[in-house]
Amino acid sequence: MKTRKSPPFRADHVGSFLRPAELLAARKGFKDGTIDAQELREVEDDAIRNVVALQEDLGLQSASDGEFRRTSWHMDFIYQLAGIGSTDEQLEVAFKNAGGTTSFTSAALKVHDRVGIDETIFADAFTFLRSCVTTATPKLTIPSPSMVHYRGGQAAIDPEVYPDVEEFWHDLSAAYAEEIRRLAELGCTYLQLDDTSLAYLNDPAQRAMIAERGEDAEHQHLRYIKQINDAIKDRPEGMFVTTHSCRGNYQSFWAAEGGYDFVAEALFSELDVDGFFLEFDDDRSGTFEPLRFVPEGKMVVLGLVTTKSGVLENKDDLKRRIEEASEYVPLEQLCLSPQCGFSSTVEGNSLTLAEEIAKLQLVIETAHEVWG
Repeated sequence: MKTRKSPPFRADHVGSFLRPAELLAARKGFKDGTIDAQELREVEDDAIRNVVALQEDLGLQSASDGEFRRTSWHMDFIYQLAGIGSTDEQLEVAFKNAGGTTSFTSAALKVHDRVGIDETIFADAFTFLRSCVTTATPKLTIPSPSMVHYRGGQAAIDPEVYPDVEEFWHDLSAAYAEEIRRLAELGCTYLQLDDTSLAYLNDPAQRAMIAERGEDAEHQHLRYIKQINDAIKDRPEGMFVTTHSCRGNYQSFWAAEGGYDFVAEALFSELDVDGFFLEFDDDRSGTFEPLRFVPEGKMVVLGLVTTKSGVLENKDDLKRRIEEASEYVPLEQLCLSPQCGFSSTVEGNSLTLAEEIAKLQLVIETAHEVWG
């Protein structure tokens, strides 16, 4: 089987990497006022050069900047959309794992004006990333349009700005479409839309939460699929767009559970992306059976290698699981990756740099042995 020359690749990754100690120290120094923005930028630049070199040295065909300039995978982008800002209200999201529970707290967002794009979001970050790569395709990750709506819902939208919610959805997708157009002009050919909402909605507890705030939990995923499609429909030829559907990733904790069954038919058959990054690293993720809805030509990146633990998976077990998935999707439409990013927020997951590298090496070696 031939090596893939376009994204997603046989051995790929979700995008975020553990922040090095010197970067964490510089961020703290900037927050404390002991270093300025330029000094922080220089440390970020060095860290990004190093993580790009690491990805290329390992043999990965895609390279991200590790999301090293961000505090979190989504809010750093969302707050840069015109018309959206933070509020004094604190939004708390519950997370759990086998060891207990925790929570992620951030300022709630408010849609206080018409949504749009002023400056191209992450333009400088992508331009610098592109300058660093030598062999790999530069990959940019941004939150999907769904993430602007999911946590706050209708209550986060000022009714005086948007008395008709359809106008909000139109403006949101139009803003994303403009962002994507501008990123393409900068040379972005690999864009990933990170999305927890479409995975969360498989969890009955999450749907109950949506219903309790007066929204249509049974059809919310259809709205999100429509808005993503509206955002990406005019992407230029040569730009590959994937989505990553995650059930939460915060310091090795997760927020939702359940297989992809509830959203699968609409998600896989209607969402007009080139590939789906899906987490399948434990029983919480369900079976491969929902993959039967994936149409010909769409790629599925199996997230079989967990980023929530440093324990290394067994290569033969990975091969067996890939074979199981191929009962529902042809092998030529499958790829392999870690299940999520290693550091969706600046704090990172509970593993070491050496363990992170071992996970990536395992993905690459397994992919080579399965696909050649």
